[in-house]
Formats: sequence, C-alpha cells, structure tokens
Amino acid sequence: MGITKKISGKAMGYVILIGLVILSWAIFKILTPHNFGSFSNMLNYFQASLIATVGAVGFYFVMVMGMFDFSIGANIMLSAIVGCVFATRFNLGYFGLIAGCIITGAIVGTLNGLFYVKLRIPSMIVTTGLALIYESVANYIAGGVEQTLPSNLRAFGQMPGDIILAVAYIFLNYTKIGTYTYAIGSDEFVAKNMGINVNKYKVLAFILSGAFLGVMAILTISYGSSMVAVTGMASMSRNFVPTMGCFFGLAFKKYGMPLPAIIIGEFVINIIFFGFIALGAPTAIQDVITGLALLIIITVTTKATKGEIVK
Repeated sequence: MGITKKISGKAMGYVILIGLVILSWAIFKILTPHNFGSFSNMLNYFQASLIATVGAVGFYFVMVMGMFDFSIGANIMLSAIVGCVFATRFNLGYFGLIAGCIITGAIVGTLNGLFYVKLRIPSMIVTTGLALIYESVANYIAGGVEQTLPSNLRAFGQMPGDIILAVAYIFLNYTKIGTYTYAIGSDEFVAKNMGINVNKYKVLAFILSGAFLGVMAILTISYGSSMVAVTGMASMSRNFVPTMGCFFGLAFKKYGMPLPAIIIGEFVINIIFFGFIALGAPTAIQDVITGLALLIIITVTTKATKGEIVK
C-alpha cells in the first residue's frame, strides 16, 4: 500500500509538472507562433535551464534544512572570475577553470556554514553580509576589468549537467549526508536527540551547495563567455533563477521527487523567460511576471514547510 501510494504520488507530481511545461509552451506558442517553441528552440531552452539547475540542486541541500543563502550570485561571480583567472593568467587551461571554480565555490560555502553555526544568527543575515565581502574580493581580483574566457576553453558551454544532477541524487538518496539532511530539515530537535551533529551537517550542506554553485560558475562563464565583477549587492540578480528552481523542489518534495521537480521547474522558468523575449516584452514586465511566479511558488512551499526558511 505504501509503495503504491508513493508511486501514485510521484505520478501526480509528474503530471502537474509536465502540465506546467505544456501550458507555458502553449500560451507563448499561441501568442507568438513564428519565433517561439519549435523543437530546436525547446532543446535550447532546456539546455540553458540546466545551467541554473546545477546551482539549484546544490542549493537544495541548504534549503531542505530550512536555511537560506543570499550569496548565491556572489559565489557564482567570484568562482567564475577565479576560475577564469587561473585558466588564462596562470595558463592552467581547463584544469585551472574547473579547480578554480569548484574550490572557490566550496570555500565560500564553508565560510557561509561556519559563520552561520558560530554566530548563531539567521542564515539570511549572515550570507547577505558575506555576499558584500565576496563581491569586493571578486572586484579586487578582476581589477575592474571584465574577465573573458577564450573560445578554446568554452567546451562546457554546452554541457548538459546530467552527471552533476546524478551526483546530487546519489548524495540525497544513498549517503548519510542526504539522510541526515532530510532528518534535520524535518525536525532539528528530534535529529539532535538521535545523536546527529546538526551543526556539522549544516556546514557540510553549505559546502556541497557551494561546490555545486562552483560548477554552475563553470557552465555560466563557458556559456556566456565572460563575467563582470559587480558590487553593492548587484550580484543578487543571479540568485533568483536557481532559488525559484529550488522552491519547485521543496514544493514537490511531498511527492517524493524534489530533484526532477527542480529540473522541470527550471525548464518552465526558462520557457516563460524566452517566451517574453519572443514577444518583445519590456524587461520590467518580465520582472513583474517572474516576481509574481516566485511569490506563488513561495506561498505553496511555505505552507508545506511553515517556519523553516527563516533560520
């Protein structure tokens, strides 16, 4: 009975998600039939959505514990700049790009986690303050100059990211980290009574999230070819797409399919984004619709996990 219920729950989740894909595609296909929604277009939309998906599945480790991270954009920016510098200035090629991005992302995640558990203040406040520091460090390293990745180092610009998603699935379903992550997210007090070192696994969650954001940085600079260092929390504009995908995962966690929900959710977000581009809609309108969509997703999610995302 339990297995049957779980399967039917997942089936319902997939029906809802696929329905969202079809609905969003149909709306924009009707509105702009000639320059939107062809098979090749949809393939490109999906491929572009996987870049943010990689960051979203990493961030899920943090959010499922009821924590939040406002330094996502700063992490991506700093990691991409460091990776680009190692790859070009130090002539380390792909090794410098990959190692620079992932190690930097993991270091940022480690700092986020350590400051959060040591200071004992809400993660949103901690990561907001740290984001300002990461932006300043990125700006110093870049020297105020746009960092461009040479064309011969952009092979990951078309990387589907499915291996990274498989790694996330293994972590969440077949390792102690994944089990404890869910346990802490469900009830931190009970997890402590079970003997779980909650602070240790919170830090590990931030480290894993940071490493995945480092991978997203590789894909981002490879896809877009360059990265500009910004300050004054301007990097927060990079927070929203991975965060929205992560909210899809939390909302569909009750169906037992958080990672597929993140993948398909990011695809839906990209369909809407490219649909507005095809319509020629002003950026302000796009932002309004995106903001409304985020509010709806947050509302659905916070009803299921009331009081958890304010830690």
